[in-house]
Amino acid sequence: MTTVLLEPDALREALVADARAGLTASPKWLPPKYFYDARGSELFEEITRLPEYYPTRTERSLLAEVAPEIAAAAGAEVLLELGSGSSEKTGYLLDALAGAGRLAAYVPVDVSSAALRGAVAELQVSRPELPVIDVVADFEHHLADLPAPGRRLVAFLGSTIGNFAPIERASFLRGLADALSPGESLLLGLDLVKDPRRLVAAYDDSAGVTADFNRNVLRVLNRELEADFNVDAFEHVAVWDARNEWMEMRLRATRPMTVRLAGLDLTIELAADEEIRTEISAKFRRERISPELAAAGLDLVGWWTDADGDYALALARVSDSPTS
Repeated sequence: MTTVLLEPDALREALVADARAGLTASPKWLPPKYFYDARGSELFEEITRLPEYYPTRTERSLLAEVAPEIAAAAGAEVLLELGSGSSEKTGYLLDALAGAGRLAAYVPVDVSSAALRGAVAELQVSRPELPVIDVVADFEHHLADLPAPGRRLVAFLGSTIGNFAPIERASFLRGLADALSPGESLLLGLDLVKDPRRLVAAYDDSAGVTADFNRNVLRVLNRELEADFNVDAFEHVAVWDARNEWMEMRLRATRPMTVRLAGLDLTIELAADEEIRTEISAKFRRERISPELAAAGLDLVGWWTDADGDYALALARVSDSPTS
């Protein structure tokens, strides 16, 4: 059963607004969610298999190990996954909830109806008995409208929470806490602070796949907004911001250029070496995320890491006492 909360026109309107705001700002920026058209999603899947990119395989291994503990602590009947994509790693949680005898439904949420169709088709083969309510939605805007066919464990994996700047992250977590009912839980996947050399390598692989993924946002703008970016005229840049403890991905113009976005009736100028920031990816410490969750009205009740301390799964629950 499919629920549509995000109409195609709304997604385009968001792209128009974000592109206009970001490309007329100083410095320029674009949101990372526009990486993920069909080509971008394929490139990201390739990134997850690269030797330098540890987060996906580490999260998967950790889920395989501790999913039964998470299921027992959450006591959930429904798994709701934000930004579910292919739902590949979700099987560990579904198995654990089913093993606990509680699983009543799976609710994958994604902006891509195509990704949801693919995931649902696979689930119909592998888990034909499982009720699936797939939701086409932008989780930044539709949290309060998501289905609740039972007590939910909301999974937000892949350290996607790191793509939010601190103020945006606080607002998102507050909105999520407000959308949860008593007894419901949030499971966050969190990439932890580590040697900057490993972090930079993970975002600037030797095969150049991440560079191609980064440039893909320009291809999206060329197609969707009738832009004329010369994609090959931009260098991929990955840098560690030690003060903010986040990675940044940028696109650097290799020469001065004038770019026309006919769909926006907008022309922009870029100087040689001028950069467009396309992503931030915050890295976390337990002592940092715990007070952020508390400020949003969520209590940290479970914390699991891999043996090397590279990655964490954090379980939080709505606080018994209201926040001010």
